[in-house]
Amino acid sequence: MARDTVETHFTESVAALTPGERRDPGLLIRPGTTLTGALCRDLFEVQVASRLLDIAARWLREQGEGFYTIGSAGHEGNAAVAAAVRATDPALLHYRSGAFYLARSAQAGRLAEEGLRDVLLGLAAAAEEPIAGGRHKVFGHPALAIIPQTSTIASHLPRAVGVAFAIERARKLGVTGTPWPDGSIAVCGFGDASVNHASALTGFNTAAYCAYQGLPLPVLFVCEDNGIGISVRTPSRWVESAAHPLIPRFEADGCDLPEAYDVACRAAEHVRTRRAPALLHLRTVRLMGHAGSDVESAYRTPREIAADLERDPLVATARLLVEAGLADPDELLGRYETIREHVLKLALESTRRPRLRSAAEVMEPLAPRRPAQVAARAARAALARETLFGTPPPAREGPLTLSQAVNRTLTDLLGAYPEAIVFGEDVARKGGVYGVTRGLLKRFGAGRVFDTVLDEQAVLGLALGAGVSGLLPIPEIQYLAYLHNALDQIRGEAASLRFFSKGAYRNPMVVRVASYAYQKGFGGHFHNDNSVAALRDIPGLVIASPARPDDAAAMLRTCVAAAKTDGEVCVFLEPIALYNTRDLMDDGDNGWLAPYAPPSRWADTHVPIGRGRSYGDGRDLTIVTFGNGLRMSLRAAIRLTAEGRGCRVLDLRWLAPLPVDDLLRAAGLTGKVLIADETRSSGGVSEAVLAALADAGFTGQVARVTSRDSFVPLGDAAAHVLLSETEIEDAARKMLP
Repeated sequence: MARDTVETHFTESVAALTPGERRDPGLLIRPGTTLTGALCRDLFEVQVASRLLDIAARWLREQGEGFYTIGSAGHEGNAAVAAAVRATDPALLHYRSGAFYLARSAQAGRLAEEGLRDVLLGLAAAAEEPIAGGRHKVFGHPALAIIPQTSTIASHLPRAVGVAFAIERARKLGVTGTPWPDGSIAVCGFGDASVNHASALTGFNTAAYCAYQGLPLPVLFVCEDNGIGISVRTPSRWVESAAHPLIPRFEADGCDLPEAYDVACRAAEHVRTRRAPALLHLRTVRLMGHAGSDVESAYRTPREIAADLERDPLVATARLLVEAGLADPDELLGRYETIREHVLKLALESTRRPRLRSAAEVMEPLAPRRPAQVAARAARAALARETLFGTPPPAREGPLTLSQAVNRTLTDLLGAYPEAIVFGEDVARKGGVYGVTRGLLKRFGAGRVFDTVLDEQAVLGLALGAGVSGLLPIPEIQYLAYLHNALDQIRGEAASLRFFSKGAYRNPMVVRVASYAYQKGFGGHFHNDNSVAALRDIPGLVIASPARPDDAAAMLRTCVAAAKTDGEVCVFLEPIALYNTRDLMDDGDNGWLAPYAPPSRWADTHVPIGRGRSYGDGRDLTIVTFGNGLRMSLRAAIRLTAEGRGCRVLDLRWLAPLPVDDLLRAAGLTGKVLIADETRSSGGVSEAVLAALADAGFTGQVARVTSRDSFVPLGDAAAHVLLSETEIEDAARKMLP
C-alpha cells in the first residue's frame, strides 16, 4: 500500500530525531508533568494504532471494501483524555475520537487487537461488529461505557447533559441497577464547528442553568478544536470567546501529550469532586482532510496544510520519548511498521466477514415488541404499585375526563415505577398548562416531578440521558408545534440508538405532547398543530393517539410498560380539545367520560401497540379516524344509523405502527371506507391508510376527508381549514345508498 504525505512526514521526522540519555520509564516524561514515561509510551502506541486505522480506512475504500473514512488523524491527543477519566465513566464521543476508544478499550483490560478489530469491522460494515452490527461505523461498546453516536454534530450534547443529570438523580432517588457507578462523570466530545450548533448551545446552557441553581451535573465537555469545520475556518480564539461564562474552561495543546494529560486530569477532577460541568478545550490539528473523499487543497493553502503537519501529535510524542531516552528512532519506526502490518492484516480479514444479508437483519433492532411481555410488565407494575402504596390513592367520584384519566394514570405509574420521572415546562408547580399533571409534585416531590428550562431540546436531552442511565422518563412537550423545535432529538438520537447498538443501549421514554387543534382558534398555529408527518417518518417510533379517557389510561400504561420492557421510544399525543370534554351528543349526557380501571386490573386494560378500537356493527360503511376525528365521526355515525344506514367507526388509536389488521378487517365488513383525518391532506395519516388498503388489495370504495394543507389561523378562521363534522357526514352520505 502506497504511503501518503502524512505517513512519509512521520517516518522522516522520527528518523531524524536524536536520542537522549536512557532513563527509567517510571519517571515523569518531563519536569512539571504528571505523565510517566511508561504511560506516555502506552499512549503513543494507542496514538499510532489510531492513525493506522485511518490509513486502513482509506485503503479499504480504495478496494471498494470500506464505507467510512472520517478519521482521527491529528486528534490523537484525545488518548490523554481517556487516560484522565475512569473506564466506567459514560462517554459520548466525537467522531474523531479513535485514540480515546482504543485507550478506553485497553483501560478495560482488553487486548489491543480487540479494539482495533472493533473499528475495522465497523469500517467494513461487517455484521459481527460489536456495537452497530454493520449498520454504521460508530465508537460505542456497552462494556466500555461508550454510548454510540452516529453523527456527532452536537446533537448528543443535550443527551450528555441528561446522562450527567441522571447519574446524580438516580443516586438521590435510590434507584438501583443503573449502569454508571457512584462518582461517575459524563464525558462528551465534539468539534469546534459544533460549538455553533443550536444543540450545543442547549447543552451548555442547560448544564450552566443547573450549576447556577446548585444542582449537581457532572459533565466534562471536550471540544477538540482543529480550527476548521469541513471547509469552513473557525475564527481564531472563537471557542474561548464563545464559551459559556458559567462553565469553567480548561485549555491545553492536544498535540502535546503531557500537557493534554495534565489539563485533562485537572478538568476531570474538577467535574468529579464538584459535581459540576467544565469545558476542556483541546487545540488539535486535522490531518488527511475531513474524510477520504475530501480534496483539502480546494480550500486550504499548501502553507496551512504544512503547518498542521508540523504539529502532528504522533511526531510530537515520538520526539518526547526519544529525547527523554525512553526509545530510539529505529525502535519507534520498527514498532510503527509492526503495528501497520498488523492493522492492514486485520483490515483485510474484516472484509471477509459476513455483512447484513436481508432487510429483516437490518431492521431487527428497531421494534422487538412483545405484547405478552408488555402485558406481564403491566401486571407486575400493578402489584408493585400496591406494594408501595399499600392502599390505592383516593379515586375521583364517577367517570373521568381524558385529562383526569391521564393524571390518575400518571399517579399510579409513578407509584408503580420508582425510577419514573415526570418533567417538562410548567408541569410541576403549575401542574401543566391544562392541569394534567396537577398534584403530582405534591405527592411525589421535586426529585421526580420537576420543571425544566423552556427549551424542547433540553427537555428531550434530559429524557435521553435519563433513559440510557436506568431511569424511566415521561417528559412533556407543551404543544405539538413545539416538538418540531427539537425533532432531531427524537429522530437522530432517541429512535436510532437501539438500531445502531443492536439493542445494547436503549433510551426508554414516553413523550407526552398536548396535541392537535380544535381549540376554537385560540393561540393560532403554535397552539393548534395538526402535523404528525415528521413523526410518522421515524423508523421504530411508537405514536399513540388516544381520544377517549379509558383509552388514554390504558395506552399510557402500555407505552410505559413497553418503554420499560423493550426500551421503546413512544410519543403520546393527547388531544387538547378533548381534555375536558364530557358529552358525546347532548349537553349533560356524559357520553365522553369513562371509568378508570384500578391498578389491580392493569393487566386486563392495557392496549396492545398497533391495535385499533371498533364502534358499532353497521355493514354499509366503515369510517376510519383517530383523535378529535373520533368524536366527530361517532356523532355523524349515530345520526346516520338513526336513519337506517349501517355505520361502524374504527379508531386507529396508534398512528405508528398503524393497526393494519384491524383496518382491513373493518374495511372488509362493509366494502366501503371513509377516512376522516384531522391532519393535512398532504403528508397526513390518511395517505398511509390509503396505502395500507391498496397494498392489501382492497377493491372496495374508498374516500377521504381531511384538513386543508394550511397552518391553523387565529380565531374563527380556523374552521375554514380544519376537518369538520359536517364534512364527515356529507362525505358519508355520498357513499351510502
